[in-house]
Amino acid sequence: MADRILSGMRPTGKLHLGHYHGVIKNWVEMQHAHDCLFMVADWHALTTAYDDVSVIEASIWDMVIDWLAAGVDPDKATVFIQSRVPEHAELHLALSMITPLSWLERVPTYKDQIEKLSTKDLGTYGFLGYPLLQAADILVYRASQVPVGEDQVPHIELTREVARRFNHLYGREPNFEELAKAAIKKMGKSGKELEKLRTRYLQDGDAEALLAAREVLIGSQNIGAADRERLLGYLENKGKIILPEPEAKLTEASKMPGLDGQKMSKSYGNTITLREAPESVTKKVRAMPTDPARVRRTDAGDPAKCPVWQLHQVYTDETTREWVQAGCKSASIGCLECKQPVIDGVLREQQPMFERAQQYLDNPNLVREIVADGCSRARAHASETMREVRDAMGLGY
Repeated sequence: MADRILSGMRPTGKLHLGHYHGVIKNWVEMQHAHDCLFMVADWHALTTAYDDVSVIEASIWDMVIDWLAAGVDPDKATVFIQSRVPEHAELHLALSMITPLSWLERVPTYKDQIEKLSTKDLGTYGFLGYPLLQAADILVYRASQVPVGEDQVPHIELTREVARRFNHLYGREPNFEELAKAAIKKMGKSGKELEKLRTRYLQDGDAEALLAAREVLIGSQNIGAADRERLLGYLENKGKIILPEPEAKLTEASKMPGLDGQKMSKSYGNTITLREAPESVTKKVRAMPTDPARVRRTDAGDPAKCPVWQLHQVYTDETTREWVQAGCKSASIGCLECKQPVIDGVLREQQPMFERAQQYLDNPNLVREIVADGCSRARAHASETMREVRDAMGLGY
């Protein structure tokens, strides 16, 4: 059973090369090995941009085209819009009934964002609750892994705590033991092995036995999803695992610097967009600041003090970087000469993106069909989860 991975982005404008190197390149690799769901997080966009919604709709379609242009394959991954799957909101509401307020107030990004965006009134219920909406986004698909950077790990920890609390409150069915034993019987020989491993874990605290038991359970073909979730809880002497706890899949921070040497970010105005015109890319890179010591062409410089050198780390090979080091320090090459291989590298990376994007620009209905199909597939997963959640919470009538 392949890991299910959920990841998403808020539609806040055109994507830039920082997004590509930090997030989308990783998605493109993961889609070949995992069951991936990639979400346009439009409700999340409203948590901070509720007073100006004009950018959201146009940004949604631009962003999806950027994803497809960058190599996301709708035949391999599910691309969908969060607000088109109302089960996200329903699970968010259900989880809000059991989540202590203090859990939300201690999420590090809550106070951090309020300070950073001090010009906005973020004293809203939606902003306080956005980590819980994020938890619902993950749990409604029972995603086993969520790709995040270091700063987002506390959000996954909150998601795990909420899932644990939910399972503790609602996972104990009246006839749980009987149902679990009946499921083990269905497993035949592997059921007996499962019982032995469970005993080793519960009696001796053998953590390896628990891992081995989970492997046996995942590999069993004789039981359905409900029995599998029931037995996951039974292994640890808990109730049925209705909402599995996801793991944070740590991703490397984007190494993509902006045009001024800082992190590439729209708020710094130092970006190159994914599908920026070649002449604009050329103009921007040529205008980049360089080592302040190189006032004249004949002055020697130090690549370590130059933002262009950081782009060489991403876009040029070892031979070119040696040429830059030698040429800059001896003043045998000028700054424009040094910038040209970077320009060539960026344009080379963007070329297939332009080619992939063209069919969607020529026929916007194609994008809408991909998203409609993705929403339908996402909703099928989410509906199944919500059926079990409603039953567990006594709302299955």
